[in-house]
Amino acid sequence: MRITLAQLNPVVGDIDGNLSKAFDVLSRHSRDSSDLIVFPELFLAGYPPRDLLDNPRFIQKAGRALNELAKASANHPNTGILVGTPTLTERQTGHGCYNSAVLIYQGEKLFSQHKSLLPTYDVFDEARYFDTAPDIRTVLFKGEMLGISVCEDAWNDPQLWKHRHYPFDPIEHLARQGATVIINISASPFQMGKQEIRCNIVKSHAKKYRVPFVVVNQVGGNDELIFDGRSMCIDMNGTPLEVFPSFKEHVKTVDLSLAGKTGTFAVQGKTESVCKALVMGIGDYVKKCGFSKAVLGLSGGIDSAVTCCLAKAAIGKENILGVSMPSPYSSKGSIEDSRKLAENLGISFKVIPISPIYSSFLETLREHFRGCRPDITEENIQARIRGNILMALSNKFGHLLLSTGNKSELAVGYCTMYGDMAGGLSVISDVPKTMVYKLAHYINRKKEVIPKKIIEKPPSAELKPDQKDLDTLPPYDLLDQILYCYVDEGKSLQDILSMNFDREIVKWVIRAVNKNEYKRRQAAPGLKVTSKAFGMGRRMMIAAKYDF
Repeated sequence: MRITLAQLNPVVGDIDGNLSKAFDVLSRHSRDSSDLIVFPELFLAGYPPRDLLDNPRFIQKAGRALNELAKASANHPNTGILVGTPTLTERQTGHGCYNSAVLIYQGEKLFSQHKSLLPTYDVFDEARYFDTAPDIRTVLFKGEMLGISVCEDAWNDPQLWKHRHYPFDPIEHLARQGATVIINISASPFQMGKQEIRCNIVKSHAKKYRVPFVVVNQVGGNDELIFDGRSMCIDMNGTPLEVFPSFKEHVKTVDLSLAGKTGTFAVQGKTESVCKALVMGIGDYVKKCGFSKAVLGLSGGIDSAVTCCLAKAAIGKENILGVSMPSPYSSKGSIEDSRKLAENLGISFKVIPISPIYSSFLETLREHFRGCRPDITEENIQARIRGNILMALSNKFGHLLLSTGNKSELAVGYCTMYGDMAGGLSVISDVPKTMVYKLAHYINRKKEVIPKKIIEKPPSAELKPDQKDLDTLPPYDLLDQILYCYVDEGKSLQDILSMNFDREIVKWVIRAVNKNEYKRRQAAPGLKVTSKAFGMGRRMMIAAKYDF
């Protein structure tokens, strides 16, 4: 069987646009003797459609698009289509909607397999919208018994997990029913290290059941989620026939009768994959939200430098405006380093001093602050002045404001609401500070793009004389280790202390994470690249009291 894998980048809600992409692939690839064209999970709707699924008109429009695709298939009588879409259950109870893979052939909707396993962990909330498939069946198509599954249905192999979320394995059911080819349509979001895990799962199924396994995964950025693609065909021995590139659209027809080749799955380094993911995330967020240009503050620090480099790679140097906003405490080097970075990147650059505005604030508040010593209030005023200037530029010229804070700072609240947190997209909010340095070195791997001084200088907010991050925070390599244990792995205080960390530092970090939930709730959407990002994947109460 010759199967065309259509690794595409749908837009959530744009049913007409997504359908047009499907028509284009059908017209181009039905001519190359393809038996079946496979599109990703919920392709017609875009993934994740979230509360659009609660709108009956949206489901109806998806149904009409499915009918149009079926009608068009009549003009390509030798090629079937497998596409992901929401479908109605036609039942009186439940949510009334399935997450479905629909097989189309010669003008007819030949078969539907609905998703069986509906994830509700991390960023997923599918049980909120969908009903579970009532059954799992195979279908005979062109001499092959197809076992069709949807994303999570392939992730419950009992041999791979110590703890499973579900009591049964849909792939095992398909294999027992005599599937000779297993196909999984997917919208599996990216996170560091996940590509290799996904490949190992598919290889395990193929070897275990001695059947070829095909995965077609969505690619692109949709809000905070980034989809890496990496679609693949694995032969019955668990050897790759074809592994698609990551972070770009790719369509190709693969002959499943061929034997696989070893070494076709190249594991990407974590830093490289995070860099490519963030570039795609920025580019799609800008484009899909209707922007063409972006603005960001350049402090002379490594966070804004890395963010600027990623933005330039995503949308082009001609579409980036960097702004240096020196205060009375800004070093001369910070302005010069920012200017040098802008020159290296070829972006537009402005210097807008904030000292006059800051002086005006202090004079206005002098009487009201009488008897009070300067503290973090005066520091935050500077950050908020900068946020206002950047938002003014954003409003006036229609640029998307990119905020530049990293995950380590956001975790412990080392950031200012309505100041450096202002923005439409928080690019590196899921990137720990230690990974920011790795990204900087990766960006500089061929030549110096980020000035060496920016990378080597001690991190500082420069909001008071001789300020350094280490005056307030533990060393970042230590902080990031503790944060990974507490935030990403969910370890308790006692669990972390058993790893020989300093007790007072651990307690400070945990208290800081817990008490700053109110800040994170008001942060701009951030691009997810780790196993546990702040935002929709970590839902904590603000008005709460807990200590463990």
